[in-house]
Amino acid sequence: MEVIADVISWCLIVPGCFFLVTGALGLLRMPDVYTRMHAASVIDTLGATLLVLGLIVQAGLTLVALKLVFVLALLFFFGPVASHALAQAALHADVKPILAEDRRGRDVDPGPAGSAGSKEEPSS
Repeated sequence: MEVIADVISWCLIVPGCFFLVTGALGLLRMPDVYTRMHAASVIDTLGATLLVLGLIVQAGLTLVALKLVFVLALLFFFGPVASHALAQAALHADVKPILAEDRRGRDVDPGPAGSAGSKEEPSS
């Protein structure tokens, strides 16, 4: 029975670690704060959930498993709240997202608070 629990827990822990590493690489590669927050939310919801579920299976029916359930509940409730607060703070500080047009080299101004708009080019 212990071997089955080990196999199930590792089948949850290994993908969880994969998603955590992939999300961390996404945090490094994304161009602005808003897309980085998206990568961080993927880390929280998928990677950390799989990792904690694997640890719960490994712990069995003990007090440690109950504590891990509380940690999982805290991740589910406070992760989105923290992301929302960070996005609101970025909007309040007038941090503008990097649009796809900006990355291609066009002269585009996202406007106030990230609304899409473009600069007028002088007519000749």
